[in-house]
Amino acid sequence: MTARKGTFSEAAEALSVTHGAISRHIRSLEDSLGVVLLTRNAHGTTLTSEGAKLAAGLRRGFALIQESVEQVRPQPLELSCSASIMMHWLLPRLAKLHSRFPTMELGLKTGHGPIDFIQEGVSVAIRLDSIQPPAGTVPIPLTREWIGVICSPEYQAASGVNDVGQLGRERLLATKTRPHAWSDWYAAVARPPIETLGMEYFEHFYLLIQAAKVGLGMACVPRMLVQSELDKGELVAPFGFAEGPAHLVLWVSPSAMQRPDTANLAQWLREEMASS
Repeated sequence: MTARKGTFSEAAEALSVTHGAISRHIRSLEDSLGVVLLTRNAHGTTLTSEGAKLAAGLRRGFALIQESVEQVRPQPLELSCSASIMMHWLLPRLAKLHSRFPTMELGLKTGHGPIDFIQEGVSVAIRLDSIQPPAGTVPIPLTREWIGVICSPEYQAASGVNDVGQLGRERLLATKTRPHAWSDWYAAVARPPIETLGMEYFEHFYLLIQAAKVGLGMACVPRMLVQSELDKGELVAPFGFAEGPAHLVLWVSPSAMQRPDTANLAQWLREEMASS
């Protein structure tokens, strides 16, 4: 744990023990092995070459133990995805999943970055293909993102925008989790980016989408996150959608790889994303 966290304090907090208990345990292990595992300094700890070798071997060993336990006593699948995908795409479709696989137990966790399957208790994760997967994980392709500009019908009517070249005069909205979304869209539609007076940023896509719905401006988002609002007429896409550079992929933990419910979930996700 100290190797993963980098400091005694963080390791102690993660394990619910004292800083001193962690320090004494490592000192005892070093004395037993006759080697120095960590170098200590004011900013934390650094693994020595011997410590790195031991940490890597123990990590593999703990992963094997966890995998063996879960194969004997499987737990409900835990799916991790971004809060925006969960809110706008997954939750509205969960009833369909339960109808098709009534006995499948599925827990949900939010996240959009790198992951440690064992540490975070995750079985499968939906991620962008630009994110580095865990070591040994082969990403399963799900779908390519289609991206486009959206706004409320009222905003479009008031702005009168009907050409990409007019976007420079509008209030453009973006999210901090995808700051390059607008440049990706301009590239996808083969148009040069337009100079704007500024970009208003929101923390997540779900906040960005809500801002567009209430008429605060125009946002650039993946279609899968707003299809329901487009169908209901709550949002419009003046320029349609274009195939973007990003792919969504599925990461599967080693312990979940051979489970039948994992295969069922992966197939269902591929089918639903293809249809949406």
